[in-house]
Amino acid sequence: MPFTEEELFAIFAAWNTAAWPSQILAYGFGLLAVGLLFRPSQKATRVILSILALMWSVNGTGFHWLFYTKVTPAAWVFGLAFVLQGLFLAATLFIMPDFRISPERDLPTKIGFALLLYAMVLYPLVGISFGQAYPALPTFGIIPCPTTIFTIGILLMGNWTTARWLLVIPCLWGVIGGSAAVFFGVPQDYGLIVAMLLAVGIFVGNALNFNILKHKIHRPV
Repeated sequence: MPFTEEELFAIFAAWNTAAWPSQILAYGFGLLAVGLLFRPSQKATRVILSILALMWSVNGTGFHWLFYTKVTPAAWVFGLAFVLQGLFLAATLFIMPDFRISPERDLPTKIGFALLLYAMVLYPLVGISFGQAYPALPTFGIIPCPTTIFTIGILLMGNWTTARWLLVIPCLWGVIGGSAAVFFGVPQDYGLIVAMLLAVGIFVGNALNFNILKHKIHRPV
């Protein structure tokens, strides 16, 4: 690795300090997105996708390009991927107007809500339990890994024909970002690896037509 664990946590601290109080706004937007899941509609989906697009854009331009590039040039590529994901999410509002994010009584929805809970509540608690402290604590909405877990959770509740493509970059980041759990002492990022594997498992299950993983294809509201 081109940088150390200490350098990574120093980047977290610097970005959290510079971005304050966006952490509060991120939680506010996150709670709004979760609340809208219980009132599924075209308008709710548009707001949720707009929130996700904003988060991914901030992560790409702010965290990756402005701060993470200080320790690794690969962050330029990572930032581009995050900005592209933000654009893809925003473009879905116009290219796929029938796309809906709506909870069902199915396995992907149950997994999705579990991931939302983990991203917003359990993720920071795991970090704190292992001795991490703000501002060096990775925070929801403005730092990639918890944001990616949250995004995967949301998209698992969407029409699968579209959601599966929007999950590609988050799952790729699950491989890259999840390495922090192994190499840099960020144990909460094991949750990112689990989220990625669950999304891939649902993709495979749908492809093989497993009934337990059968997910909605299209349901206009």
